[in-house]
Amino acid sequence: MSKKILITRIIPPVAEELLQQAGFTVTVWPGDRAMTKDELIEHARKVDILLSLGSNKLDRAFFETCNHLEIVSQFAVGFDNIDVAAATDFKIPVCNTPDVLSEATADVAFGLMINVSRKMFYHHKLILKGEWKQFEPLKNLGFELTGKTLGIFGLGRIGSIMAQRCKGAYGMKVIYHNRNRNIEAEKETGAQYVDFDTLLHDSDILSVHSALTPETKGLFNKQAFAKMKNTAVFINTSRGGVHNEADLIEALQNNIIWGAGLDVTNPEPMQADNPLLNMPSVAVLPHIGSATIEARTGMARLAAENIISFYKTGKPITIVNAEVLKS
Repeated sequence: MSKKILITRIIPPVAEELLQQAGFTVTVWPGDRAMTKDELIEHARKVDILLSLGSNKLDRAFFETCNHLEIVSQFAVGFDNIDVAAATDFKIPVCNTPDVLSEATADVAFGLMINVSRKMFYHHKLILKGEWKQFEPLKNLGFELTGKTLGIFGLGRIGSIMAQRCKGAYGMKVIYHNRNRNIEAEKETGAQYVDFDTLLHDSDILSVHSALTPETKGLFNKQAFAKMKNTAVFINTSRGGVHNEADLIEALQNNIIWGAGLDVTNPEPMQADNPLLNMPSVAVLPHIGSATIEARTGMARLAAENIISFYKTGKPITIVNAEVLKS
């Protein structure tokens, strides 16, 4: 196999090992930062295949310049950084890595929920500031999760695991809203399908697990938060663009909702002076949903196996734009 591959960042070595064993020539961008657009184009012109990260913006201009690429394999489950329509126009398959990070991301959503409900991040900061002085019976109280209602926006792989965790640990009632009903997940989790307004109105914890699409971009905004309980917690581990961050800040400052747990922000990275970071009932993480040894290794493996499968069988294991294979 004489095909050349560019991996745009250093990722777990299993990907490079598998690709080299399959006969590919692999080049890895060695920097500790994302490539600039010009750097990416310059290096992509020299290869046949791109194994990219979500930080790489692959827009129509990129594909117009690099339309020789035979396949793009994404080291991520999300692909909102890729103009899939443009890739499809140039008959370039686009792959992603679903499933392998579902457990890890659900763990982060579950952890954020617990942390926010008890203001754990905030209490930890009080210790660092030297403000842990004495027992104060009525100060900075949280709330218990047992018997609460969990609302899931996007009951797919990750959302289903989150639902199972919450139902098993706290006996929570689970409701959800999807574009289409997920009957199989309903059977597995006992989740009840509701319309979007009911999801907002009835959820004590509202956890977002959807893709970022034109339909979901900015969906959780001032109007949405106004329909939620003033005791509700908003959790987002999907993409920061799904919520309007200025509206979220306003909703928290004005006690429209009670708290928020974010593994994704809008924009990313979040600035250190963002008011969310100092709110008692808010917990923010730097997009670490997949940051486990198991998940990242699985992502690297699947990203490589997608490429290998494409050249062996004509079909990747997981593909976003399957229509290009028909042509």
